[in-house]
Amino acid sequence: MTAMVPLSHRRAPMLRGARSAALFALVALLAALTSFSPMEARAQDASPWQKGTHAAVRLLAGSRSGPVLLGGVAVQLDPGWKTYWRTPGDSGVPPRFDFSKSDNVEAVTVLWPAPTKFDDGGGGFSLGYHDQVVLPLRIVPKVNDKPVTLRANINYAVCEKICIPVEASTELTFASVASTEDSVLFAALDTVPKPASVGDPNPLTIRDVKREGKSTVLIDVLSPDARTVNLFVEGPTPDWALPVPKLVEHGPPGIKRFSFELDGVPPGVNPEGAALKLTLVGGDRSYEFNINLE
Repeated sequence: MTAMVPLSHRRAPMLRGARSAALFALVALLAALTSFSPMEARAQDASPWQKGTHAAVRLLAGSRSGPVLLGGVAVQLDPGWKTYWRTPGDSGVPPRFDFSKSDNVEAVTVLWPAPTKFDDGGGGFSLGYHDQVVLPLRIVPKVNDKPVTLRANINYAVCEKICIPVEASTELTFASVASTEDSVLFAALDTVPKPASVGDPNPLTIRDVKREGKSTVLIDVLSPDARTVNLFVEGPTPDWALPVPKLVEHGPPGIKRFSFELDGVPPGVNPEGAALKLTLVGGDRSYEFNINLE
């Protein structure tokens, strides 16, 4: 004769087993969630820091969507150290980038945030960045639906009282549908000067460019408030080494006049009609003007 076991007693082992299984699943879920930290998520979208003398660089990858990818080169500098813009000013060395060893990359365009002007220690001014900067990259894949791996060889210089050359090599695969670096990259894009034309109705703009004699160029800048305004000039090719324009006078209310000499023009080159790029920086606004020298 089979002994009768009360129903509650027969269900207890089953309930204990169910609770144990549920508890195990909960512990496993919590372990998975805690192991997926923001730092690990970020590691998928940024290469390791490549440390050099007084600086470090790494690549950033934006979300993998669309025919043009957004990436970036992040530069971190020691306190008191600086690095240079695409045109270094009166002295310095501009960064150089080689992306030729990348996989499935047709073209890379480096975008440059507006630079800061600082004393170069020799009576002139250099142009560049301090503390940290992100240079956005526009990347065109050869084939949109295939993996993209960006490989960069970067040569740059850092400067305090002396300048030191630095070289770094790094790589990063663009894989994330929603990159954790998107906000950083879009913030960097906002610091890149916007295209503009002379006379545009912006609060900060170039109103006029004219020659005085054969070698002096005058630029009138409209700036309606008392903010510090800087103006930088570049020639049509890297072998032009034009000086940093100087603020020479305040004209009518809101007008600042800058001047530079046509020094640093390559030997044998006639500057008439040359295509110049003017970058105007004031506060959180910056604009880029392409003109032909008359």
